[in-house]
Amino acid sequence: MTPGASRGNAKDKLAICARHRYNAPVHLLWPLLSSLLYVVAAMFVKQSADGGVGPWRTSFVCNWITAIIFLALLPFGGTIPGASEFYQPAVVALLFVAGQLFTFLALDKGDVSVATPVMGVKVILVAVFTVAFMGETVRWQLWLAAMLSFVGIAFLNRNAGKGNHSALGRTILLSLLAAACYASFDVLVTKWSPAWGLGRFLPIMLLFAAVYSFVFVPLFHAPLKEIPRKARRPLLLGSTLMGLQAIILISALARFGDATAMNVVYTMRGLWSVIIVWAVGHWFANREQHLGASVMRGRLVGALFLSAAVVLVFV
Repeated sequence: MTPGASRGNAKDKLAICARHRYNAPVHLLWPLLSSLLYVVAAMFVKQSADGGVGPWRTSFVCNWITAIIFLALLPFGGTIPGASEFYQPAVVALLFVAGQLFTFLALDKGDVSVATPVMGVKVILVAVFTVAFMGETVRWQLWLAAMLSFVGIAFLNRNAGKGNHSALGRTILLSLLAAACYASFDVLVTKWSPAWGLGRFLPIMLLFAAVYSFVFVPLFHAPLKEIPRKARRPLLLGSTLMGLQAIILISALARFGDATAMNVVYTMRGLWSVIIVWAVGHWFANREQHLGASVMRGRLVGALFLSAAVVLVFV
């Protein structure tokens, strides 16, 4: 073999390695984008809540906008197994609506930098529910992840002050309830959606969710048309971004698979929420950054513990 050929082969190998290094993680940019969009959406929703929209009107608007966005999946096709199977998207829609409502209740009076990291526990709950439903043995990683989660939540509640402990506790509880609803949602979507197909199950399920949202109308403290002008823009932006981040993540999972890595990347939204609130919260008229450096450091440590717990589940 000539020196020139040897150099050529070496260059070819380097080029192949470079392509592998470039291509392997590219699909993870989608859950990364989705996680960032989620935090921005939560910031807008919090801004609209501070403007007096309320969780009931927020849930109604967000569910309808999300349902419209998910109609974009219809071209992916699928099938309807039969009229007797419509209970499946109907049940999953109930879990989705409950998860959304608990999320907006948590954000209504609570902090983004507390609610969003706690919601990352959803991935751990998915593992717990899967073990419970499938009768599998509980792995040691799951026990350790649960302990790390408790430590993380303790750090989120650190330096709260006597007057804020109850408010933080309520935010954490509501966020855990949201995570439990979303975890059940994930398990049932995984179980039931393959028979329907991507382009049928989720759009139909979201339409059920939008219809269910009419239950909230009697609870509105004022009609939709009376939403304060300053709150309309953040409400629409937050609701639209919530729907977009969801369809981006689901479409990426359908296109690329690799659910483990994608869920880990997506759960980093807990970290992004603390960083974004601390760095640019004033862009959204958010007051959390004024809680003090010690409080925000505690929340950052708490988010790191929760993120570590999620990563451990996938070991």
